[in-house]
Amino acid sequence: MTKKEGENGFQFDALADEQEQKLHIPKKLPLLLLRDIVVFPYMVVPLFVGREKSKNAIDEALSTHRMVLLLTQKDMELEEPKREDVYEMGTVALIMRMLKLPDGRVRILAQGIVRGRIESFEQEKNFYAADVKVIHEPEKVETTIETEALIRNVRTGMEKAASLGKNIPPEILIIAANVEEPGRLADLTVANLNLKVTEAQEVLEIVDPFLRLKKVYELLARELELLDVQSKISSEAKGEMEKLQKEYFLKQQMKAIQKELGEGTEIQEEIKGYQDKLKKLKVAQEVREELDKQIKRLSQMHPESAETAVVRNYLDWMFALPWNNSTKDNLELKQAKVILDEDHYGLDKVKERIVEYLGVRKLSKKIKGPILCFVGPPGVGKTSLGRSIARALGRKFIRISLGGVRDEAEIRGHRRTYVGALPGRIIQGLRRTGSNNPVFMMDEVDKIGADFRGDPSSALLEVLDPEQNYSFRDHYLGVPFDLSKVMFITTANLLDPIQPAFRDRMEILNLPGYTEEEKLQIALRHLVPKQVEENALNKNLISFTKGAIKKIISQYTREAGVRNLEREIASVCRKVARKVAEGKEKLTKVTSQNIENFLGPPRIFKDQLLQKDQVGVATGVAWTATGGEILFVEATKMKGKGNLTLTGSLGDVMKESGQAALSYARSHSKEFGIDGKIFSQFDFHIHIPEGAIPKDGPSAGVTIATSLISVCSDVKVKRDVAMTGEITLRGNVLPVGGIKEKVLAAQRAGVKKMILPLENKKDLIDIPKKIKKEMHFIFVEKIKDMFNESLVKPFLRAADKTE
Repeated sequence: MTKKEGENGFQFDALADEQEQKLHIPKKLPLLLLRDIVVFPYMVVPLFVGREKSKNAIDEALSTHRMVLLLTQKDMELEEPKREDVYEMGTVALIMRMLKLPDGRVRILAQGIVRGRIESFEQEKNFYAADVKVIHEPEKVETTIETEALIRNVRTGMEKAASLGKNIPPEILIIAANVEEPGRLADLTVANLNLKVTEAQEVLEIVDPFLRLKKVYELLARELELLDVQSKISSEAKGEMEKLQKEYFLKQQMKAIQKELGEGTEIQEEIKGYQDKLKKLKVAQEVREELDKQIKRLSQMHPESAETAVVRNYLDWMFALPWNNSTKDNLELKQAKVILDEDHYGLDKVKERIVEYLGVRKLSKKIKGPILCFVGPPGVGKTSLGRSIARALGRKFIRISLGGVRDEAEIRGHRRTYVGALPGRIIQGLRRTGSNNPVFMMDEVDKIGADFRGDPSSALLEVLDPEQNYSFRDHYLGVPFDLSKVMFITTANLLDPIQPAFRDRMEILNLPGYTEEEKLQIALRHLVPKQVEENALNKNLISFTKGAIKKIISQYTREAGVRNLEREIASVCRKVARKVAEGKEKLTKVTSQNIENFLGPPRIFKDQLLQKDQVGVATGVAWTATGGEILFVEATKMKGKGNLTLTGSLGDVMKESGQAALSYARSHSKEFGIDGKIFSQFDFHIHIPEGAIPKDGPSAGVTIATSLISVCSDVKVKRDVAMTGEITLRGNVLPVGGIKEKVLAAQRAGVKKMILPLENKKDLIDIPKKIKKEMHFIFVEKIKDMFNESLVKPFLRAADKTE
C-alpha cells in the first residue's frame, strides 16, 4: 500500500530540472504503484509502502540507480493491478531517503524528476517493471502576453486561496512568485489544490505547458469559488447563531411573562396550523365537523392541562391518516403473473385468483377489495405469498399477527377516555403505510383468543365484510374510515377454530402442500440460492445436484411445506462455510452419494416402517393440520369371549368406526370364509400407533375393517396399498375429505396404489398430473371391493373401478 503522508507532507525542489539534466534515466525502471495520490515533477513527497512488490521495487531501485516510476492506480482497492488498472502517464522519481518502520512498512522520501509514459508493463522476479518513455519539458517556451497574464492570474489566485483559508505554506507562495516557466508553475499549483486523483491525473497527462497551466487555472478558479461560498456560509452561520441566541433569550423572557399572565401563543400557532390542514383535507362532512369541533375545544383549553395533550394527540392521528392517499395498481396482468411466478412456484389457484381480481379491476375501478383466507399447513408460503401479491399489484404491504390476541380493543382501538388510548391495529397499520389501499395481511386468525376483554374475531366481522367496512368506526377515531379499498388477506392452519360468521366473510383458498417435484423446484429456484447467499457462499464454492435435493426431501424431511427442507439445506451450507473459513476454498459438490457426510444417516419415518405384507396391519391415510400423514392400523386376536378393545388415543367417532367394522365382519363372515365361532372364542384388539397423539374421524373406517378381516381370515394385507373412507353397517364406503393432502402423504411414503371412495373421484382434479401417472387409483362403493384390492388373496371377483 502506498499513500501520501499528509496534506502538506510534500514540497517542490527547485533543482529538479538540473538533476534531470545530470541524471541518466534508464530505459527500464521499477514501478511503484500509488493508490490515492498523483506525484508531479519537482515535487518531494514522503510515501508509505506496504505491499511486498512495492518494497521489492524500492530495493531494486536502491541497489541500482535509485530511480522508480510512480504510477497511480485507477482502483484503490486492487492489490494486484494489471496494466489496464493503472494510468499510463506517471512521474520518474529519485528515492532520496528510506526508513524501515517497526510495523513492516517502508517510508521513503521521493523526488519527482520528469514525466514518463509506460510502453510496457511486466513482472520481473517479484516486482513490477516497465519500459519508460521520458517526456521532457520544452526547453524554450515563447512568452506571449496571454501566457504572462495566465501566470499572473495563477499567482494571484494562489494568494487569494491562502487568504480564504486554503492551507498553502508561505514558502510555496514565494516559490510561485519566482517561477517563470508555465509548466512548472502549473505543477506547483495543482499539487497544492488537493484535487481528486482523476483530475490531478488529467493535468499530469497534459504535456503542453500553456494548456496545462490553462487547465490548472480553471481548477483554481473553481476552488476559489468554493472557498468564497464556504467563507460566506461560515459568516452567515455565525450571524445566524447570534440571531438564534438572541431569539432564545427573548423567547425565554416572553415565556416567563406569559407564565405570570397565564397566557400562551404557541398553542395559537398550533391551532392555526390545524385549521390550515383542515382546509386542505378532503374528507366526509362528518369527519370535518368532528375535526373542527376538536380544534375549537383545543383553542379554549389551558396549554398545560392534561386534556390538551389528549386532544392534540387525537388531531395528530386524524391528520396523519391516509384519507385519500391511494397507490396506483399495476393492471398489467402478464407482468403481475410473472412477478407471482418469480416469488413462488406452484400455488396456481391463488395466482389465478389474483390475476382474475386484476382483470376485473382493470375493467371497473369501483370493485371492492377481496377478503382472501389462505388455509394450509405450516411452511407452504402463506405469509410470503401475501408480500408477493402486494408486489404484483404495486401496492404497499403490511402484516399483523393475531395469534394469541385476546383484547377486542386491538382491532377497534380504545376510547379516548382511557389513559394512553390508541387506535386499533387496523388504523395503526394504515397510518404506517400512508395508503388507504394496501395489501393487509392478518396472520394466524385461527389462533385468536377470547376472554373477558372481548372477542377479537367478532370485532373483525365488520372489518372483513365489504358491505360494512366502507364505514368502519374505530373507537379512538369515533368517525367512519373507508376500508373497502384495502385488500385483506388472512392465514390459518385450520378452519375449524374460526367461528362460522367470521369464516363466512372470507373466500377460502386451500394450500394443501407440495409434491416432491414442486419441493425440488422450490429448492432449486429459491431455497438453495437464498441459503448460499445467507451463509456467505457462492456458486464457485458450493453446488447441489438434483439427486441431493431429492434425497433430502425423501429421506430427511417428510412435511407438507418446505421449512425443514430449508433448514437441512442451511445445515449443509454452514458445514461448507466452515470448510471455506478454514481455508479450503474449493468447489464442494453436494450429491446424493455424499449427502450423509453433511446430514448424517437418513432418518427413519413411520411410513417407512412397514417393509413387508403382514396379517392385521393395514395402511391408512389421515388429514392433519400440518398436511396428510400415513396411519397404520393394527389388529390382533386372542382367546376370549368376543370383546373389542380400541387403543391409540382414539376419539368417539373413530371408536364407533371400529365397532361398525366388527359388526360388519360378524354379519358377513360366511362371505369371507370365516368361521363364525371366532367371534365368540376370541377377543379382538385394534391399535393405532403413536398413542400420545389424539385421533378422530370416520375416514379410518375402511382401514380398521380391512385389518380386522385380515386377522379373522389370516390373509395378509398388501403393504403398498393405502386406503381411506367411511364404512357403514351395510358395507358401503362413504366419501371423506382432505383427499389431496392424503394422496400427497401416500405419494411421499412411496405408496403405488390407493383405494378411495367412488364419490371422491371428482377430487382428483386437484391432484398434479405427475402423481396421477405415478400412482394407481381405485374407486370402490362396497367394502367387499376394498378387501379384494387390499388383501393378498381376494375373496370375491369384483369389477375394478380404476383410473
